Amino acid sequence: MSASLNAAVATATTATACDPGCAEPLPVLGRDVTVPLVTGGEVTYAALDYAASAPALQRVWDDVAAYAPYYGSVHRGAGYLSQLSTDLFEQSRATVAEFLDCRPSDQVVFTRSTTDSLNLLAAVLPADCQVFVFETEHHASLLPWTNAQVTYLNAPRTPDEAVATLERALAGREPYGPALVCVTGASNVTGELWPVKELAAAAHAHGARIVLDAAQLAPHHAVSVQDLDVDWVAFSGHKLYAPFGSGVLAGRADWLQEAQPYLAGGGASRTVARREDGGVDVEWHTTAARHEAGSPNVIGVYSIASACKALTEAGFENLVARERHLIAKVREGLAEVPAVRVLSLFGDDAPRVGVISFVVDGWNSSHFAAALSAEYGIGVRDGLFCAHPLVRTLLGSEPQAQGECGAPEAAPGERSLNAIRVSFGAGTPDEHVERFVRAVKELVADGAKWQYRTEEGRCVPAV
Repeated sequence: MSASLNAAVATATTATACDPGCAEPLPVLGRDVTVPLVTGGEVTYAALDYAASAPALQRVWDDVAAYAPYYGSVHRGAGYLSQLSTDLFEQSRATVAEFLDCRPSDQVVFTRSTTDSLNLLAAVLPADCQVFVFETEHHASLLPWTNAQVTYLNAPRTPDEAVATLERALAGREPYGPALVCVTGASNVTGELWPVKELAAAAHAHGARIVLDAAQLAPHHAVSVQDLDVDWVAFSGHKLYAPFGSGVLAGRADWLQEAQPYLAGGGASRTVARREDGGVDVEWHTTAARHEAGSPNVIGVYSIASACKALTEAGFENLVARERHLIAKVREGLAEVPAVRVLSLFGDDAPRVGVISFVVDGWNSSHFAAALSAEYGIGVRDGLFCAHPLVRTLLGSEPQAQGECGAPEAAPGERSLNAIRVSFGAGTPDEHVERFVRAVKELVADGAKWQYRTEEGRCVPAV
């Protein structure tokens, strides 16, 4: 960024990152929003759905607001604001590369989301590439590989089993050719950390490459491409405390450079010329621009870079320590409710991020989540969390059909089709998780205070 834009942003930005060593949550948008309760009155909203979308950091919002007057088209504009915006865009790329500890030869491609990033990678796979993916993945990393031979691996019950399962699958592949392993860093259902470094070593030992879905990992832990030795990493801005609409695919350049552009159009092309036969010849860029056709989301890109800086300045050691404190509060509170069963692949002692899913005996999960919202002002998520095979595995078998939403009790042996997920992070105050634990205990002990009905497949308060 130029000196003049640096000065403007510094003048207009008032929020600062958390000082190293502080134990306070980072300021996020919406922290003072109040919502009505069906039982009367209002309460400050407890946003406990970070795994879906984390609230934007105030720091990020202020940085974007400071840049907004300098908004301009990038890369080919001669005007001053266009040049400033181009500088900002490319410096954001360098910031993300530093945040991920990329190799000097790696490319950082800006996309719309983790889903878009992994679909981009799927589009550039070499011919006859085989893909290996655990059934435990989010649909964003489970489903894009439609043009490849895919081997779906069963859910492991320990990290060591995950590595062994992958090694067996890779050793037995026929024919031996290009291969890609796709694995999550932290489960969006259980929050459990996966043995990424060990899986990468196993992949490389068998001549395969590996892509890390860091959508749930990057907001909670430092991610080093070099230390983990992964070939690519993908994540989304909206889970990293930035606004919607931007994502990243970072990693090795060769497959990206050798494939046709993910999107054809301006920006991806270096030159276009008519041929004598009436067609056109195109020379595509070999840089990240090859897969960034069209006018890029400059504000989205800058917001990701701002979030990367804010988290780095806050210090992941401090963020992890605070999150472990919150995880302990939630898990200890849920453990005091016999009717609650927390879902887990690797067991209670497995390291995890602030994502916890559970079911409650005698409750339909949609009903329980609706009561948390309507009666306590707590936003969680219920469902299968875009990880249907994993949740069904964790529930023990194919669940039965969903029970009636407003039923005060489930029929004996009846399971909800869904689970309930509570998730939190750098912006979560203690009061939010304390209110959540108290609400769970009260709902299980006393039942809902309001009547609920099913509307378009969702449980809502009856009025």
